[in-house]
Amino acid sequence: MITLFFRQGLKSLMRLENDLEVVAEVDRARDLAPTLDSVSCDLLLLDLQMDEWTGEQIEQLSKRTAVMVLTASERLEDAMAALKMGARAIVQKRFAFETAIEAIRAAAGGMVWLSPMLQNELAAQVISPPARQLTARESEIVRYVAIGLRNAEVAEKLSIGEGTVKTHLTSIFQKLGLRDRVELTHYALRAGLVALRTGNR
Repeated sequence: MITLFFRQGLKSLMRLENDLEVVAEVDRARDLAPTLDSVSCDLLLLDLQMDEWTGEQIEQLSKRTAVMVLTASERLEDAMAALKMGARAIVQKRFAFETAIEAIRAAAGGMVWLSPMLQNELAAQVISPPARQLTARESEIVRYVAIGLRNAEVAEKLSIGEGTVKTHLTSIFQKLGLRDRVELTHYALRAGLVALRTGNR
């Protein structure tokens, strides 16, 4: 189940591949089960934005065939959640036409596929100590520092002394193996402690 624009584009791509064939298409989630009963397919493409999919629904579908998820989200947390639901491949919409065929082949072949960007995010989390090693107060301080507040401003926000903020930061840098505020900001973005702002809303 993917939007018309992506559906037509992906079908055009697949027509160039001799071993790929679209055997069915549906517009509504409720039509999926009957369709899967009537056709045999090696891979199901789902657009998570089209319906309110639950983990249970995707898990059940993944027992019938390999599932590839198309999503607008670029958050590693969302990709990992989809994998836990049973998805084999996570394709981000802005990279769809560059990566879809590779992802289709990997997922249909029993492999798990993530975009290079998501792979890098995952590797960064594996290499860097996870946010759960920070205390709740340390996580608060990381969030404030990551959005550009100075120590004095962080202290005012949390109603603590500036020296206490410095002590916490020393502990945070040691725990995470980071050297400065720039690296701390990058860590906060990777760990999902702050959101990346792009353009005007």
